Amino acid sequence: MRLRLAASLLALALIAPAALAQDQDGPIATATEVTESADALRAREAIAYETPLPRGAPDQDYPLVAWCAALVEGHIALGRTLTTADDLDRDIMRLGALEATDFREALRTGAARQTPATRAAAETAEAEAQARWDALLALPDEATRSQAFGLFFGLPGRCEHAARRVRENITTPPVTLEAAGLDEMGVPVAQ
Repeated sequence: MRLRLAASLLALALIAPAALAQDQDGPIATATEVTESADALRAREAIAYETPLPRGAPDQDYPLVAWCAALVEGHIALGRTLTTADDLDRDIMRLGALEATDFREALRTGAARQTPATRAAAETAEAEAQARWDALLALPDEATRSQAFGLFFGLPGRCEHAARRVRENITTPPVTLEAAGLDEMGVPVAQ
């Protein structure tokens, strides 16, 4: 819990200067030419890898990316069953589809570098994640499906980093909090 709070505070610290610089009367720019610094990426990765994964999530990057893709795709599939979906629901599904495409591309890019055992673990993880949605997709009551759609809180932060590591063939261990200059709560250590 403390790591999640620290991650949230770190993310806020990273985006707050840009958000404060926005013209208050104009549109808010969410896609800019500004790129994340290497130190900020290392800090986010360290926090993501130090935060425990949910029950059932694989530890290895490649199977984790398959698990994450299946969770997002299942959430989208559930949303598509709703006749009551509003603009926010549709936007969540659109953004989820972009995220799922990123995960699938990472899996495709990294597939040839995986052992047969790792690819099998990814297939198992994907099937287990999809099975979580199957029971909900089969529910005849739309109100219950809608409620389940709204209760999906997203993915662990590690999914994003695992996809990047698979895509870029990063085989070194993830950076630790200490190596990223953070304490055990994810707060920068004075140097």
